[in-house]
Amino acid sequence: MYDFNFWSPTRFVFGRGATDRTGEELAHLGYKNVLIVYGGGSVVRTGTLDRVKASLDAAGIAHVELGGVRPNPEIASVRAGIELAREHKVDLVLPVGGGSAMDAAKAIALGTPYDGDVWDFFAKRAVPAEHLPVGCVVTIPASGSEASNSCVISNDELHLKSGCNTDLNRPVVAILDPELTFTLPPYQTAAGITDMIAHIMERFFSGAPAVPVTDNIACGMIRAVVDAAPRVMENPEDYDARANIMWVGTLAHNGLAGNGLMIPGTGRDGDWSCHGLEHELSAFDTTITHGAGLAVIFPAWMRYVWREHPERFLEFGSQVFGIEPVDPEIDDLSDIDEEITPERAIEDAVEATIDELQDFFVSLGMPRTLGELGIEEDDIEKLIPGLKTNKGEKFGTFRPLTLDDARAIYRSAL
Repeated sequence: MYDFNFWSPTRFVFGRGATDRTGEELAHLGYKNVLIVYGGGSVVRTGTLDRVKASLDAAGIAHVELGGVRPNPEIASVRAGIELAREHKVDLVLPVGGGSAMDAAKAIALGTPYDGDVWDFFAKRAVPAEHLPVGCVVTIPASGSEASNSCVISNDELHLKSGCNTDLNRPVVAILDPELTFTLPPYQTAAGITDMIAHIMERFFSGAPAVPVTDNIACGMIRAVVDAAPRVMENPEDYDARANIMWVGTLAHNGLAGNGLMIPGTGRDGDWSCHGLEHELSAFDTTITHGAGLAVIFPAWMRYVWREHPERFLEFGSQVFGIEPVDPEIDDLSDIDEEITPERAIEDAVEATIDELQDFFVSLGMPRTLGELGIEEDDIEKLIPGLKTNKGEKFGTFRPLTLDDARAIYRSAL
């Protein structure tokens, strides 16, 4: 087990009706004037925004709004939010929504006290030194942004999607009400499930040796989601299933699933190659949902790299799906014509694990290929410049990848 620091300062308020306690919780923490950030209107249509504002009013907390934040939030909306925050002298930024609203809010919080342009943080020209606090009312369990140190913003002018990781991004409070997720469309639910599983797998497949405590936490969370997912697809108002998915989404990205797995000197608690590869897809076409892109990229990456550390895939397959390699000395192989060597047994078990994972994603309504997302072979070269800017000529810790490796992974996923 490698050394690690784990810090999760967020106060979680979880359960039925938690939305209506937003004002009470913020007042308890001393906040008096907030900027509400939200997206394209679902929080308006469902009444969630009105409930939040009513709770703020009841607690005597003033508020101003920034609506219309799109999926894959763009830097222009962040700059507009910074102007509002400065003009109204807010003391907290409060996103109401999913990962896009939360990421936009975090960027606004970083940019408000900064003298330069907020994109400097995402272009790695500057390091954040101060911020406004952020609180969250989560309506879409997916990104885990309500507890993470990460923030990802798009810049359409530069055709880039870049992240900024700092503990300043960690929210002070997160309101988690599973009932808000009852009305989520199935596709959005499935994309969120894929995203949270990907957050866990990025850490599990870091390239570090096994850490039994952390490995059991990680695989246990994935098993819980795999169990709950078909239940919410059949009955969107299954509260227990929704609650389990929501809580896993939070724990998947607050660092818990990566403790002891950070390879010294990397500065990252996981591999994060798949997120880097996917970010170029949703930067190239902002209508591509992040989780949908990951549903295609992760299995393609797994098939490309598994031979580097097959033992991690065997552990994952065993714990998550109960897949074990065939043992020629014990198992009945009378119905198999060809000889099963130990190497072949391992390969079959790993391939079965990857197939099982991808079939699970597809069963939820996620795509299997990049072609289903509208990506063609001619588009691959258009993804590489942004990947080079964001990840460099070589990236990844499970197996260091080159840009040619990236091309091969994209091509294999078509």
